[in-house]
Order: sequence, then C-alpha cells, then structure tokens
Amino acid sequence: MSIIEHQRPGVYSVYNTSSVNVGKSGGSVGLVAICNAGEMGKVYELNSYEEGRELFTEQEPITKLIRLSFRNGAARVYAAPVADSAGYAEAFGALSGYEDIRVVACDATDLKIQQALRDQVREDSAARRERLGVICGGTGETAAQLVERADAINCERMVVVSSGGPEAAAALAGAIAGETDPAIPLGGIELKDITDLGKKWTDSEIDTLVLGGVTPLEMNGGVASVIRAVTTRTKTNNVTDPTWRELTTIRVVDSVIPDLRDALRLRFSRAKNTPQGREAIRSQVIVELEKKLGQEIITGYDNVKVSAMEDKPTVCLVEFQFTVAHGLNQIWLSAQITV
Repeated sequence: MSIIEHQRPGVYSVYNTSSVNVGKSGGSVGLVAICNAGEMGKVYELNSYEEGRELFTEQEPITKLIRLSFRNGAARVYAAPVADSAGYAEAFGALSGYEDIRVVACDATDLKIQQALRDQVREDSAARRERLGVICGGTGETAAQLVERADAINCERMVVVSSGGPEAAAALAGAIAGETDPAIPLGGIELKDITDLGKKWTDSEIDTLVLGGVTPLEMNGGVASVIRAVTTRTKTNNVTDPTWRELTTIRVVDSVIPDLRDALRLRFSRAKNTPQGREAIRSQVIVELEKKLGQEIITGYDNVKVSAMEDKPTVCLVEFQFTVAHGLNQIWLSAQITV
C-alpha cells in the first residue's frame, strides 16, 4: 500500500494491518434519502430534528431518519434529499466535502447504489476525511441473502444492518457518531425509537450473519439493540480474513491516524527536515501514541522511526506500529464444582 503523492504541503498517511489470527465527541451524520421536499442536489446542514421537520415536513421519510440519527447520538446531520435512484451518486459526492461527517447512511437497498456509497466512502477516507457507511438489506431478506449483500460490498468502512430497514441504519449511524470511545464495542447499545425490526434471528442465523459481515439487531422487551457490530470486510484477495471484522478496529484506526496527522500538522507546518527536526517529530508521535495508550484505545506501540527520504529532500517518513484495543464481546465461565 503506497501513499498517494500530492504537491500540497501537509501530513499524509497510509495504514496496513495484520492479525494475530491470520498466517472525537459526537460526530456528524450524512443522510441521503428519497424526498419530495427541499432542493435536489443540495446538502442541508441541520443542528436539530426541529430544523429538519420544518424544512422537509414531518410526513417525509427523510425527516424520520433525521430524528433517529439525532436521537441516537449525532451532533449534526447533513441531509441530502434525492428525487430518484439516479441522484444518489451525486448526493454522496456532495457530502464528501464536509470534513466533520463521521458516518453516512442512505435509505437505498439497491446494491449498485450501496456500492456507490462504498466507493465514495473509500475515496473520502483516502482523502483524509475518514468516515463509515451504514446500509440495510431489502425487506424480508434471509440471513443468506444479507451475507451475499455484505460479500458484494466487502469493505471495512461499510456496515449492513440485519433488519429494521433505513430507520435502523439511520439510528445506528447516529449511535456510531455519538460514541466517543472508538474501542468500546457497540454490541448491546440501544437503538432509541426503533420499535419494530420485523425479524427475530435464531442463534444459528446470528452466527451466519456475524461471520458473513452483517450486523445483527434484536428486540428485547420492546427495546432494539445491536447484538454485535461488524463490518462487511470478510475477505482479502478473495481469501477469508477476520482482521477487519470488528467495527472497533477501523474506528480505532480512524482515531489514531487522523489525530496524529492533526498534531503533526499543527506543530510542524513550518519546520526543517533536519535530524533535530525529525527527532522532534518522533517525540511528538510518541506523545500522541502515549495518549491513545492511556485512553485504552490502543494496547501498545513500537518501532517509531522518522527518516528522511533520499529521493525527496523535503519529505520525511514516519513509521510506527500499534495494536488496537479489542472490545469485549463475550465472557466465558469455566467452573470446577465440588459436591
């Protein structure tokens, strides 16, 4: 994996990961949905549900999605209404310019539209505007059909909810944006104001969904919640790979890398590429990694090196390794009983 070279001065980044299993406060949500109100092709910045209701009227489905995103933790919602399926790609592109968007959700179940969202999310993240996408399956889809959908997406930045439709996707997008600790798993989190998911999964189906890259939801006592939050990335080069399964993994990466970029950009916007300057950069990287270590966002780091690039005298290369903090999904009890 290589860094895309640009001529603008700045701090650029790239990441890769390996798995031992294999040889910011509330953010903003972007919403794209069919709507008969508003100006098509325009992005509306909303700071409250009331603003959305006044703008689009309470009858429009997009208004409900706005409410669910705010209700579940979004600090701000950027709503992009579309008139038909042809408008989604343009709307995704319009949202890409907003740097504070952390999650994008849409109401479309058409796979090509969802793949367009995936492509846009990847492009935005490569351009240092890291974000996730949340989508849903079609009404009545089986576990096998949902897994097939996730496999066609296969991206660590995309989440497919198992049930509940666009409403559940918008609620989960708000919950992701509102969670300030990226290492805490979303399993068990309540999706507020979701009253019907339309489907109850068996334990066997839940296993199929999780292993297939689908985030299963359930209703208990009238409360909707996430069973386990996973991404659609289940394969690398068509080989099964669980490295990116847990949603916390990419969320930790999106916490560490951008914060390091911001810290270095703030302190070294005008600096010399000298041994002293590079040592100062290395020290700052260690300071930032120590912060993440103290916050239990990472569990360790190593091999922090800063070197000048021989063929590019104005560029220095910062290399390091870190281990993401894993969320706790299960507790196994092993008891020895004496009678």
